[in-house]
Amino acid sequence: METTTLWFLYAAGGLLALRFFLKNVNWLLYEYKLGGNQYFLPPGDMGWPIIGNMWHFLRAFKTNNPDSFMNSFYSRFGRTGIYKVLMFGNPSVIVTTPEACKKVLTDDDKFTLGWPRSTIELIGEKSFIQMPYDEHRRLRRLTSASINGYEALSTYIKKIEEIVIKSLEKWTTLGEIEFLTHMRRLTFTIIIHIFLGAESEAVMEALEKEYTILNTGVRAMRINLPGFAFHSALKARKNLVAVFQSVVDKRRAIRKGKLPGQKTKDMIDALIDAEDENGRKLADDEIIDIMLMYLNAGHESSGHITMWATYFLQSHPECFKKAKEEQEEIIRKRPPGQQGLTLEEVRKMEYLSKVVDETLRVVTFSLMVFREAKSDVNINGYLIPKGWKVLVWFRSVHLDPEIYPNPREFDPERFNEVRKAGEFLPFGAGTRLCPGNDLAKLEISVFLHHFLLNYELEQLNPKAPLRFLPHTRPIDNCVARIKKVK
Repeated sequence: METTTLWFLYAAGGLLALRFFLKNVNWLLYEYKLGGNQYFLPPGDMGWPIIGNMWHFLRAFKTNNPDSFMNSFYSRFGRTGIYKVLMFGNPSVIVTTPEACKKVLTDDDKFTLGWPRSTIELIGEKSFIQMPYDEHRRLRRLTSASINGYEALSTYIKKIEEIVIKSLEKWTTLGEIEFLTHMRRLTFTIIIHIFLGAESEAVMEALEKEYTILNTGVRAMRINLPGFAFHSALKARKNLVAVFQSVVDKRRAIRKGKLPGQKTKDMIDALIDAEDENGRKLADDEIIDIMLMYLNAGHESSGHITMWATYFLQSHPECFKKAKEEQEEIIRKRPPGQQGLTLEEVRKMEYLSKVVDETLRVVTFSLMVFREAKSDVNINGYLIPKGWKVLVWFRSVHLDPEIYPNPREFDPERFNEVRKAGEFLPFGAGTRLCPGNDLAKLEISVFLHHFLLNYELEQLNPKAPLRFLPHTRPIDNCVARIKKVK
């Protein structure tokens, strides 16, 4: 009996010692080397070796209460607005207040891009998420007019409206549909047409499936083994690169007269033609990574936000009525003989713009973005060491009850008030602001215009639980019927 008790005590002591050691490995690896500066780090918890806080993060976002992840920091360390963690394999700091978020996003002298290695491998080494500041500024200048310029948007609106009208009419004949799936397909059709033009029909089906797999892996752990999301996403990227390479090869062959065809002028042509003041043109791998990034960002966010805006309007009759009256007024004021929406009409949709902004706030499609400290930085009296990652946590800002009372309630009237800098960040901020934000809002507004005037949504499982990774959505992808209104 005494021997058994003694062995039990030894085992318990050994386990406690092992637990103490494991809980302090990250301190030894990342904090101890800072010397006295470690005492100026933000409060927080770096979790277990290697995995850090990732299991806690992923577990929280697989429940119906994803905010339990940040709430655990608030309850243990107070609302300091800045916390140390080990996330995505790196010592990191999470910032959760408007002021801190604005500082990190707009101070290019102190912060650079800091996306996880897994995201860079999937989206591309030569994409905007990895591109140095000077190169990003140059390419953004060369391509921005083709995406958000007045002339470009005025041209795109006709095709967007054509695709929306055709899709809505078709959906009414299908009975039960996964509304989100069809909405993503619609926005994918739009973005493919805009960016690849004449190639759209030939590559559409091949690209759509691969992008779905790619997105699942973007927020997954970087485990390149069969059965894991990241492994499947790498294969999807390889397939996407092959498709884009064939398109680039064809366009270059047409330019050289080796293949019949007319020289087009869509986004991929703009990238092929782009050159700097020294006459340097983009290599194929640069064009492909930029295209892969744009097409991914350009349909996922628009599809999800349009689905949620439609859902919120349908479930808030007073908002639906007000938004519909605004669209009817636009039709009444339209000159005789005008066919279809104009960009000027879309810009007069003041209430609908608030509906879209409130949807962007409530849903917060982009949970966070990543930066890296270029030197030691002080925020709120706390040290962010050089080389540490900074996670700008949009969700905490958009759902802060002190900024937005009853934050989970859908209320477009919130945007009667002009928000302070850092309080509303659906597209980020600073020089890295999402380059396709105006195009995304145009797509959403055109769809809602036609939906409000002529259709209604009957959700068949309104209490369906939600999934929060990689993006917030009903678990059934919003199974519904689209009905035409007489």
